[in-house]
Amino acid sequence: MIPISLIESTAQTLMDKAAIEIPQDYLDGLKAAAATEDGDLSSFVLKAMLDNYEAAKEDRRAMCGDTGVPRWFVKLGNDARIEGGFVALEAALRRATAHATASVPLRPNRVHPLWRTDHNNNVGIGAPEIEYGFEPEGEWIDLITVHKGGLFGTDYRMLFPSDGIEGIKRFYLDSLVAFGKRGLACQPAIIGIGLGGSKDTCMVLGKRASILRTVGSRNADPKIAAMEDEFKELGNSIGMGAMGFVGKNMVIDCNIEVGYCHTGGMQMSVHAFCLSSRRAVARLFPDGRVEHRTDPDWFTPYQRRETVEWDPVQEAAE
Repeated sequence: MIPISLIESTAQTLMDKAAIEIPQDYLDGLKAAAATEDGDLSSFVLKAMLDNYEAAKEDRRAMCGDTGVPRWFVKLGNDARIEGGFVALEAALRRATAHATASVPLRPNRVHPLWRTDHNNNVGIGAPEIEYGFEPEGEWIDLITVHKGGLFGTDYRMLFPSDGIEGIKRFYLDSLVAFGKRGLACQPAIIGIGLGGSKDTCMVLGKRASILRTVGSRNADPKIAAMEDEFKELGNSIGMGAMGFVGKNMVIDCNIEVGYCHTGGMQMSVHAFCLSSRRAVARLFPDGRVEHRTDPDWFTPYQRRETVEWDPVQEAAE
């Protein structure tokens, strides 16, 4: 059984790491972009970003003044047991969020949408979000925190099967241009695309593609993996760079996730993770071990499973 005290203390550590330490995969992608950028202002921004990341780590202060909206993803092996159960787990994650808001510190961004009530700790109705995934084996749990920008950098459109890949490309480019021209996202960014599902699941797929996959990872479907490579190049061909200035590095990487949808539609969402790409992960074991990493490893074969396991011969006999 995994102690609730271990969950809460680990969650507090993760909040600190996510706010301050940029993941290495994104940092490597950013350095590669800086090495090839030739736009004057974009180059200046990229250098300033890299200098800022070093200063944040050295001073142990948040890498960006807007620390986004902290959220949690929890993945569990099928045999995992938690002291106090899931209600205790969620209470621990809410306490860790409130504690980190004061100790890191994080900007208390969460307010009531109408009354603007602010508890000054990033905790409130529906906040922080806690989402779950499961794996067939193991007694461990993965805690994943992501501090996602909470304003813009997201769009959705209901396409149709006849729009095809070309329609997907048009909406993708329309979204990136709008993000850059209107200041709706902080580039360069990891771009996530969700295809299919229903409107709500399509948005979830795109968001998870942007925040729960690392730079350089590729979809297990080789055709979709090829699209990811193509869309990264396409996104960097529109003449926009860092923070929307003239340049050629707007997309650090493009990740695509799909879900089966209604036969008459082709839902699509586009999400930009911000230039801080704040995420941190830890795996907790019943014996008290904690393993830290930055790759959420969310989209496993089990998470992408396409169909059910069944024996059609036996079912026909019954």
